[in-house]
Amino acid sequence: MSRLVGKVALVTGGSRGIGAAIVERLAAEGADLAFTYHASPERARTVEEKIGQAGRRSLAIQADSGEPEAVTGSIDRVVREMGRLDILVNSAGIATMTPFGEIPVAEYDRLMAVNVRAVFLASQAASKVMSDGGRIITIGSNLADRIPFPGLTLYTMSKTALIGLTRGLARDLGPRGITVNLVQPGSTDTDMNPADGPMAAGQLGQMSIPRFATPAEIAGGVAYLAGPEARGITGTALTIDGGFNI
Repeated sequence: MSRLVGKVALVTGGSRGIGAAIVERLAAEGADLAFTYHASPERARTVEEKIGQAGRRSLAIQADSGEPEAVTGSIDRVVREMGRLDILVNSAGIATMTPFGEIPVAEYDRLMAVNVRAVFLASQAASKVMSDGGRIITIGSNLADRIPFPGLTLYTMSKTALIGLTRGLARDLGPRGITVNLVQPGSTDTDMNPADGPMAAGQLGQMSIPRFATPAEIAGGVAYLAGPEARGITGTALTIDGGFNI
C-alpha cells in the first residue's frame, strides 16, 4: 500500500483507540504522520514506534484539544517540523451521558470545545497551509442521525454540528480541490466502549449486523477518503455502524 507516499498527515487524538488505528493505517499507506495526544506519553511512544516500523517519519505533539492555542499550535508545528500538511484527521473527542437536566455549564463548555471548536480551529488553520488537493476528515458519530437512548443530548448535539461544518467547508474549500468529509462510527470496540462492556448488549440489539466494529475498520474508511480514489467525494458522511441507524 503506497497511495499516500509523499504526504504528511496530522491526526488529532492519535494515541489510542480509533485515532491510533488511523495513524497506523495512514503510515502503512505511505504517509508521514504527526499526531496529538493529551495525557498518555506512554501510548504516544508506542504509536511512534509503530510509525517507525512502517518506515515513516513521526511527530508526537502533546496538546489539549480544549485549548485553542494548542490546537492551532499543532498545525504550525507540523508545517515547521515536517515541511507541509496534506491530510488532517480530526479524531480527538470526548463523550458524556449526563441526564439533560443535570448538565453543568462547565461540562457543556468542555465537550463543545473539544468536539466542535477544536475541529473548527484545526480545519481553519490547516486550510491556510494545506496544499491544494488536500484532505480534511473528521470523526463524528452515527448518533448524529439517531438517538436510541436518553442521556445523549449534549454529545449528539456536538456530533450533529460536525455535519453542518463538513458541508460548509466542502463548499468553501472545493475550488482548491480540498475535500472535506465526515466518518461516523457506530459501536466500536475501544477502551471507551468495549465490545464486552456492560452497555454492549443494548447496542448489539439495535444493529442489523450484531457486532462491534474494530478501530481498524474505521481507519480503513478514513484511508479511502484520504486517498486518490476519493478526490471527487466531499461534503458527505460515511456511516460505519453495522446498520444501527437503518
